[in-house]
Amino acid sequence: MSVSTDVSSTPITLYCNETPGDALCSKTDDEFSEINSMSSTDFPADIDESYIDNILLSELHQTPATELITQFLEISEVGSAHQDALNWMLKVHASYRFRPETAYLSVNYFHCFMLSPRPLQPVKGWPLQLLAVACLSLAAKLEETRIPSLLDIQLLEPRFLFKPSTVQRMELLVMSCLKWRLHIITPFSFLHYFIAKLPHLSPRSKDFILTHSSDLIISTCRVIKILAYTPSTIAAAAVLWVTNQTIDGPKLECFHNRMDKEMVRGCYNLIRQNRPQFSRGT
Repeated sequence: MSVSTDVSSTPITLYCNETPGDALCSKTDDEFSEINSMSSTDFPADIDESYIDNILLSELHQTPATELITQFLEISEVGSAHQDALNWMLKVHASYRFRPETAYLSVNYFHCFMLSPRPLQPVKGWPLQLLAVACLSLAAKLEETRIPSLLDIQLLEPRFLFKPSTVQRMELLVMSCLKWRLHIITPFSFLHYFIAKLPHLSPRSKDFILTHSSDLIISTCRVIKILAYTPSTIAAAAVLWVTNQTIDGPKLECFHNRMDKEMVRGCYNLIRQNRPQFSRGT
């Protein structure tokens, strides 16, 4: 199945007047008024250590080969168009006040598709925008309880507006590329656990660290080099950054004995290198 056969005949095929019956859900004024934010009330009283041990092992199978990331970065056409697509996804994410996990998943799907060896590689133009819409839609369907229609999700003046059927075909391509493994381990799988390990924190302090670490993770996921690090590494580096700690400080040691200090250091340095883009907590 080729996306190009669906949209290449004439430009008019990129547009569609969606009827109410085509919507996945109808949007009312207050439908998206509730922010799906995380708070200290979500911190479990008793953390299952065996669960953390299991996902620390499982996450190792999610990291793409470093050479794939390097090859992707060497493609001359990759640059502003790639970042524009990611920025659009995150702006729509913020507009609908989706969960932080939705942002991370959508960008992760986007990057994994871009790294895959496919006959059609969307480097720029409408294929890249179509991929962004499909990845955001898939992530929202997985994480959100209220989902905009496939037309309504195309907010904020995108360069192209796609038919719902076109987006659905692209969703199938993405899911096939991911081998239908949409449920993946994310940094948010570890965030509560790591913050709960920090001693002498008030609920307000936990909320501060959680909120700013979540924002930092969402900002960080735009950098494709972050794929070289496991979700637990990203979570640990984010918490250390927000709490103004160094890698050699005592806080990293309290997270988990399987944390790789050098990997966390590399991720922490990536955050530092991009600090004009990332905001640091005070």
